[in-house]
Amino acid sequence: MNLCIDQGNSSTKVGVFDDNVLIDYFAIEELSEVEIEKLFERFSIDACIISSVTMKYDGLLDILNKKNIFLVQLDHHTAVPIVNKYETPHTLGKDRLAAIVGAAYLEPQTDLLIVDAGTAITYDLVDANGVYWGGNIAPGLSMRLRSLHEFTQKLPLVEPVVDSPLIGNSTNSALISGALHGIVFEIDGYINALKIKYPKLSVFLTGGSIFYFDTKLKNPIFAERNLVLIGLNRILQYNVQK
Repeated sequence: MNLCIDQGNSSTKVGVFDDNVLIDYFAIEELSEVEIEKLFERFSIDACIISSVTMKYDGLLDILNKKNIFLVQLDHHTAVPIVNKYETPHTLGKDRLAAIVGAAYLEPQTDLLIVDAGTAITYDLVDANGVYWGGNIAPGLSMRLRSLHEFTQKLPLVEPVVDSPLIGNSTNSALISGALHGIVFEIDGYINALKIKYPKLSVFLTGGSIFYFDTKLKNPIFAERNLVLIGLNRILQYNVQK
């Protein structure tokens, strides 16, 4: 069994895999020694991978190093089952890399666009040969709404909602609709543009904000909330086998 830990800015996501099957998942503000001990009591864990955007996991590593398991700290030196053409691999977000690997595992030998909708929205392209060519980064939904408030004098700060009219009929609905549908058109626009070169393109949508967009897109997509954890598990398996 594999333990996969995705440490983000605001929370830590934890997944336990039995081979390729995710059998337990939870998100927690901070993973403590108590929580780790509970995991090792419940599951016979053989290997673990940690991905962290904060790099504040020294205490976590101390605990796991005592467990006598195969341990991987994901960074740009870690072996991955794709060809990475990013010119600055050390700056590529670990969650982006894991999502790319996860999509390439779920849909092998396929041209793929991976859209991760979170605080920021990332767009990443990997071709059918398993070559990652790069991607783009754009503001996420909450970031767009907050910037409209903070960089103007009179526009209010509004919270995003799932359903909003195409055209707003008040300042609040205009802000929400502008941000929400702007992202929908943005995603569909990327898909349509990439399909000119990659006509059989498949699209994965992941991230904490996917429920705002997954039913509004004109193009078919695979919505997979746990794509990063799936990718981490695949990277871990790849390194165990080496």
